[in-house]
Amino acid sequence: MGTYLNPGKKGFETILNSLYIDKTGLIDYVNSTLNTPLKLTCFSRPRRFGKSFAAKMLCAYYDRSCDSQDLFTDLEIAEKPSFAEHLNRYDVIYIDITWFISRSKTRKTHILSDMQIAVIDELKERFPAFVKENEVYLPDALTGISQKTQRKFFVIIDEWDALFREAKDDEKLQEDYVQLLRGLFKGGTATDETIIGAYMTEILPIKKYGTESALTDFQEYTMVNPDELLPYVGFSETEVQRLCEQTGADYEKMRCWYDGYSFENAESVYNPNSVMLAIRKKKFRNYWRASETFESLKSYITSGFDGLKDAIIMMLGGQRVKVDTSTFQNDIVSLDSRDDVLTLLVHLGYLAYDVDKEEVYIPNLEVADAFKTAVKSTKWNEVNKALSHSDNLLKATIQGDAQAVAEALELAHETCTSSLEYNDENALSCAILLAYYTAQNYYEIFRELPTGKGFADYAFIPRKYTDKPALLIELKFNKSADTAIRQIHDNRYDGKLKGFGGRMLLVGVNYDKDAKGVQKKHHTCIIEEMK
Repeated sequence: MGTYLNPGKKGFETILNSLYIDKTGLIDYVNSTLNTPLKLTCFSRPRRFGKSFAAKMLCAYYDRSCDSQDLFTDLEIAEKPSFAEHLNRYDVIYIDITWFISRSKTRKTHILSDMQIAVIDELKERFPAFVKENEVYLPDALTGISQKTQRKFFVIIDEWDALFREAKDDEKLQEDYVQLLRGLFKGGTATDETIIGAYMTEILPIKKYGTESALTDFQEYTMVNPDELLPYVGFSETEVQRLCEQTGADYEKMRCWYDGYSFENAESVYNPNSVMLAIRKKKFRNYWRASETFESLKSYITSGFDGLKDAIIMMLGGQRVKVDTSTFQNDIVSLDSRDDVLTLLVHLGYLAYDVDKEEVYIPNLEVADAFKTAVKSTKWNEVNKALSHSDNLLKATIQGDAQAVAEALELAHETCTSSLEYNDENALSCAILLAYYTAQNYYEIFRELPTGKGFADYAFIPRKYTDKPALLIELKFNKSADTAIRQIHDNRYDGKLKGFGGRMLLVGVNYDKDAKGVQKKHHTCIIEEMK
């Protein structure tokens, strides 16, 4: 048992000693690809979405140097027909790229040679008669062993794209790295004799050169197109409900904080690391700050591409934004447009992607808080004012201070004018959610919720764990706040909300585009309590 050759089952054993959500169905999928043209799998997910857990699980399952049957007996894979066929049958090569980067901080140019020599040294110990004494090229070492022993290798490379992130300006090193991987996985007789299968994890999809993938033989699964591997992107709603029942955690808070990633055939996917941390620490909060990618969020959103700031403001204001993901080159350097940045943020987990509508959006409270924190360190003064006043705005609304509400909406509406037509209804709608940004902590917010005989422009429904009053907000243009309030009464918008109990406030807002001067503001507001 070695560090790189057949590392054994200890890594997965450690994982099983804590709360574990069964993701061993992934093994059955990988088994189905072995020794076929689909045997090379690359699965990209954001940091802390379980990539390394999966890699260690596969090590324990395939590694022929250990007996790991006992680890899987009570898990999903044990019920699959493929379980016994491939269990502990292959020599495993396990390479953690971040580990080699951390060891080579002062000599990045030597990473590739250091990595190959480290693996080859272990191969020499295990197969002394079949590896040349002066061998330094890993693909040749593996091929030589396979040709003489008929044994095949399963190769696992964890965070293979870390080199592209850490050496982002060293094109020569990147090219040499890609060539090494092509040597391992290029296809043809040599690879067929040597590699039974491969599994690579990463944050970003495989680097493109033009429109072509650098490693064309790999089957790719990403945050944009997870396809068959969707069940292994994060935690499902059922899995999180089960965890909450098991630990006594508040499911409603868990859903609000960490749900929101949606894919075709799966409307609820949770951030797994944040769910586990919330359970362990017994606190619901933003755990993104511990991730190195959070440090980059500010630089990405302020990168200055046409339309990017507008798109961020729209999403802060509860809107969804159209995006073309096809132009992204799958690295953090070749960013040429607003859409490239937004696609990058999808892969980093800061935005969710609706594949049917080709739209991106902020998925949950955790990410909303991350954006708010990142925006604080920008020079977006108007946006910062609107966000920083959002707590006070909610208090003013609940206290019935209509003047304070009108002034806060005036500021938020001005902020939204950079992205939307000032006199458009969407601009005022954007302003509402931007101004009430932190209200997401206490409310589920619905636009045009059907209530009674008509539609409320916005309905703020209190979350189960809060005692806040329900809010119905009606928007008008060039009419009056009184008209907005009357419409709420006339249409009996409160009809389906009475079941929520407690107080209910009606908020009428009017925007008068012709208002001028200090005494006559653009926005007026009336707040009434429903009797």
